[in-house]
Amino acid sequence: MDSTLTKEQRILRMMRKVLANIVKDATPKPGMLHPFSEQTIDDIRECFALISVREAELAQEAGLAKSRPHFTDEPQEAKIIPLRGLKTSKPEEQN
Repeated sequence: MDSTLTKEQRILRMMRKVLANIVKDATPKPGMLHPFSEQTIDDIRECFALISVREAELAQEAGLAKSRPHFTDEPQEAKIIPLRGLKTSKPEEQN
């Protein structure tokens, strides 16, 4: 699947992966102090947000914006109602 991605998409994917691994490796055990400052933590969050936004833009440009996995029993956004077989009803006359 990586061969069908653009260079920018591959870069974003790798940046996300490396950044996530850095966070995972640097996450302290419960009760220990975190090695990152609050500003660095905020910057990491902002990086993840920017990566996500750009990935969504690229997916939309490629026509893949709605290509997320879903369950078969998940409600669909639009319901198709066939017009054939519908009976028209006449409005009741008001007296």
